[in-house]
Amino acid sequence: MKAASRPTSIDEYLASVEPEKRAALERLRRTIRAAAPKAEECISYGIPTFRIDGKVLVSFGAAAKHCSLFAGALPIKVHRRELAAFSLSKGTIRFQPDDPIPATLVRKLIKTRLAERAP
Repeated sequence: MKAASRPTSIDEYLASVEPEKRAALERLRRTIRAAAPKAEECISYGIPTFRIDGKVLVSFGAAAKHCSLFAGALPIKVHRRELAAFSLSKGTIRFQPDDPIPATLVRKLIKTRLAERAP
């Protein structure tokens, strides 16, 4: 991605990502959209983000050597055992494009995050 121009949409962001990572992130985007149909897509801090009522639900992106889902600390804590195969930090799940987070697990993470964000 060119440093000079920041993406203004998720489609623009994905267009700048190498094909293998783009395919993995497009699948992740579809899964998130299906799990949280009321979420609004945007770019926040330069990466694709889903928000509900103005609050960040999850974000995702591509890095030099992996892709990431920024799911928040609680979903990762709750589903840590199921995420054992992935590189984790407090709020981030890192994965390889050819070994993505299973859609069923992404849906669980989103469900946990939605419950956490509920008023």
